[in-house]
Amino acid sequence: MSDPRYDSLARVLTSHSTKLKAGEHVLIDVADTPEEFVIALIRAARAAKAEPFVVMHSGRISRELALGVTGSQAETMAAIDLARLKKMQAYIAVRGSQNISEMADVPQAQMAILSSKLRPALDYRINKTRWVVLRWPTPSMAQQAQMSTEAFTEFFFRVCTLDYGAMIPGMKALKALMDRTDRVEITGPGTDLRFSIKGIGSVICGGEHNIPDGEVFSCPVKDSVEGYVTFNAPTLNRGIAFDQVRLEFSKGRVVKATANHTKALNEILDTDAGARFIGEFSLGFNPHILHPMRDILFDEKIAGSFHFTPGQAYEVAGNGNKSAIHWDMVCIQRKDYGGGEVWFDGKLIRKDGLFVPAALQALNPDRLLGKERTSRNGKKAAVRR
Repeated sequence: MSDPRYDSLARVLTSHSTKLKAGEHVLIDVADTPEEFVIALIRAARAAKAEPFVVMHSGRISRELALGVTGSQAETMAAIDLARLKKMQAYIAVRGSQNISEMADVPQAQMAILSSKLRPALDYRINKTRWVVLRWPTPSMAQQAQMSTEAFTEFFFRVCTLDYGAMIPGMKALKALMDRTDRVEITGPGTDLRFSIKGIGSVICGGEHNIPDGEVFSCPVKDSVEGYVTFNAPTLNRGIAFDQVRLEFSKGRVVKATANHTKALNEILDTDAGARFIGEFSLGFNPHILHPMRDILFDEKIAGSFHFTPGQAYEVAGNGNKSAIHWDMVCIQRKDYGGGEVWFDGKLIRKDGLFVPAALQALNPDRLLGKERTSRNGKKAAVRR
């Protein structure tokens, strides 16, 4: 018997996120995900009169392939992926994992081959399809979040089926402000950053590409970043768990990088010339996500956080930086994480994780949760009537 939460989430992904239309092709790309949810996605796509296609992966099999992958093999893999994507109008990726460190023992050279060779297919998916990516709740994720499996699963479905429409007014106001901003300053424990986003633009993220969601992103002018930043949220890259990453910048480039695995950190930042420049700057504000769990789709949306991203910039609201990596690193600025401030053109925008301007206060957790409670109560009342 199908879990009704599967059907609700499948409807969010097919109607809100990818907005499937009759006759369109959608690729459902899943790894270590229950067959019941894949079936729910197929049925939801067909309900929209779209045509679903499915590719299924396994983390253990992907690791085995990565251990011996060659450049020519990776090029063939990319060609197959790209050819398939060119037949699609939409893309839904669901990633489950019983072991978040499954790729930890794959040599960095092998991972670099995959990152660089598979980039064209990834870029096509990002820029040419309507896409959405999400994780699937597993005991491994629950352990990362320091929650029981049952409690985490309940949290997952609550966050992923959030009424993202409640965020729209505040997100539009933040986008308008970022679009006209030149200088950004960010301060906090171990952080004193300065850069420009003049002329870059910004993008609202309200459940169209990531589930869960809740951010507005832009990008620094490539050579404008100066100062240093310490990320208090742990991060995971290539199966390695990094803590307390600290980056120093000069003329936009990372000139010094330290962490608990400093050597591995610098090896990743040396992947190519663009890996030491920043490809994204974003403010996160999902009211349900408060603490990091080494899963970037959740961590980058943490209420009161920002993320700063070494590597590839998006074509939209980007600075033209090219790289095989795109590594979102998160700093939480709420009081319980040490506080901090974000300034736009000399005006205080967010203090200790809370937006200050009246038009942006709609994105603060108390306001968003209040709207969500009102919306859900209204729906329940409508059902009772």
